[in-house]
Amino acid sequence: MGWRSSAWTAILLGGFIAGTIDIGAAALINQASPVLILHYIAAGLLGRQAALAGGASVAVLGLFLQWAMSLVIACVFVLAARRMPTLSRAWLPWGLAYGVGIFFVMNYIVVPLSAAMAKPRLPHFTPAHFVENLLAMLFFGTIVAFFASRRRGACVDVHAA
Repeated sequence: MGWRSSAWTAILLGGFIAGTIDIGAAALINQASPVLILHYIAAGLLGRQAALAGGASVAVLGLFLQWAMSLVIACVFVLAARRMPTLSRAWLPWGLAYGVGIFFVMNYIVVPLSAAMAKPRLPHFTPAHFVENLLAMLFFGTIVAFFASRRRGACVDVHAA
């Protein structure tokens, strides 16, 4: 684990790996195929009816959108870690905290304002789904923070996490 990467590598690895794992987590949580999950992601841009009626190209769009959002999320953390080195030194607690933030931004701002919703509304979770989705975002934030902590020039103390 002594390897170092550039900020770009941290963004790309953190974003692509966390984003891809998130698709799998969503499939497990919702007991649905990853392809269906990708259709629902595309619904944020196309609307639910059009996305669910679409074929493979809609799933590819969903994958592209998932990765684009994941890269933006990773970029925000990596850039913040450049300004605040404690985010890299104590990457585990900060990654968990970032995951909480991601959960609330995605579920209470992004999804309600997306084209997937006929009209903006807050999500309704069962307690189990709330916990499952929150755990998925905690994992997402931790992956992003891990790669941010490995970027060249980061002050990394694995014992601080």
